[in-house]
Amino acid sequence: MSAPSRSKTVATWLALLGGTLGAHRFYLHGKGDLLAWLHPWPTLLGLGGVLRMRHLGQDDQLAWLLIPVLGLMIAQAMLAAIVIGLTPDERWQARFAPGEPLRPTGWAAVIPVIAALMVGGAVLMGTIAFGGQKFFEWQAAQTRPG
Repeated sequence: MSAPSRSKTVATWLALLGGTLGAHRFYLHGKGDLLAWLHPWPTLLGLGGVLRMRHLGQDDQLAWLLIPVLGLMIAQAMLAAIVIGLTPDERWQARFAPGEPLRPTGWAAVIPVIAALMVGGAVLMGTIAFGGQKFFEWQAAQTRPG
């Protein structure tokens, strides 16, 4: 019994919309994919950091560590959407739909790639800026007398 064929367009949209939870990996590799099961945990930790900062304020150092984890999970999900969406149709066909006629994807896979580029770039820059700012604030607090 061969594996069912997988649509590149569906996989790209799943990576864009649910990639932080591993939706694209579950779609492509099934319920037995260990990496898919590992995706939700850092995402939930990062969301916990956001909630901590909302309730405890900006001085919560644990939130400083957890929020960038969420940013990195979003960035990796956007990277997955970009890689999936830009995979040549022939290569995708050979890996995920062998023996079926070639189905060109066109704009249906390009639009989520464009969205992933915008979201991923913004989130990654924000994550780096936030993490750097909090690191230097922490470092400055360590060097203050008293």
